[in-house]
Amino acid sequence: MLERELATTAAAMVAPGKGILAIDESSGTIKKRFDSIALESTTESRRAYRDLLITAPGLSQFISGMILYDETIKQATKDGTPFAAVLKKNGILAGIKVDTGAKALAGASSEQVTEGLDGLRERLAEYKKLGAAFAKWRAVINIGKDIPSAYCIDANAHALARYAALCQETGIVPIVEPEVLMDGDHTLERCYAVTEDTLETLFHELRHQRVRADLLVLKASMVIAGKNCPQQASVQQVADATVQCLKRTVPAAVPGIVFLSGGQSDELATAHLNAMNAMGAAPPWPLSFSYGRALQAPALKAWKGQAANVAAAQKALHHRAKCNSAACFGRYRPEMEKEALAA
Repeated sequence: MLERELATTAAAMVAPGKGILAIDESSGTIKKRFDSIALESTTESRRAYRDLLITAPGLSQFISGMILYDETIKQATKDGTPFAAVLKKNGILAGIKVDTGAKALAGASSEQVTEGLDGLRERLAEYKKLGAAFAKWRAVINIGKDIPSAYCIDANAHALARYAALCQETGIVPIVEPEVLMDGDHTLERCYAVTEDTLETLFHELRHQRVRADLLVLKASMVIAGKNCPQQASVQQVADATVQCLKRTVPAAVPGIVFLSGGQSDELATAHLNAMNAMGAAPPWPLSFSYGRALQAPALKAWKGQAANVAAAQKALHHRAKCNSAACFGRYRPEMEKEALAA
């Protein structure tokens, strides 16, 4: 019964043409976002912003699930309807971020390990009652001089696997997210090597800890040059390198892979996803998206913290979701951006 529930949820998360909207920013991150529109971050302003995202009309055509923050899954619309109930009514799965953030790794101060395992079994049971169908845990892998170390990759893979095992035990589909950061001046080739090592280690650890690869979703970073690298790769080069790396490391049994945008611009993240899906030979798993800022940025800019702008913000979100849905089929065209401006 539990296995069937997990399989059904995982399949729904990566349904054709659908992706995941990440609205699980920590209090610190959402404050930075709100600072950009000169809005104070309060419990109510955060609730109002998540409300407009969650209640955006027609989003279920392109969005399969939304990743919520601990505060958000316990909040409701102005009429008192819990956000998780609104999502369920609209045919969108509720997810929950369960890690407590990356902290300095003991013995390797320039590297990080994600924490949050203490009490996780109990927290997952609570989130399940609140309506969560899937969860997310993000590991952070930095590239720099002599890093990442095997120690850092191992520590993060171990934590990801322990989290995933607890999720599956609870009947919640785990999203495993080993993010290789874009920060730095590393080349595309260096990113490829680190991503390959990270994914190989992760799936070895998942097997070791008895996590079912066919009952999880991988949230992957793209193989891309560091932001400060003088030699930036083309969209096609990023797509080719990313798909090749995934084919070499990710079991075919995985139901689907969703990409994080990782600091890319809205349109570039969409173009990269489109190029991967426009290739001749289809990979063994659906390639979709789990974007946060790359989906939200236009909506946040349109909203400006004002109730009168909610409809415009929801329209901007709908457009970005539509573009990324098209990219899941390799059908995105830059002209679609102009169509939105003309509408």
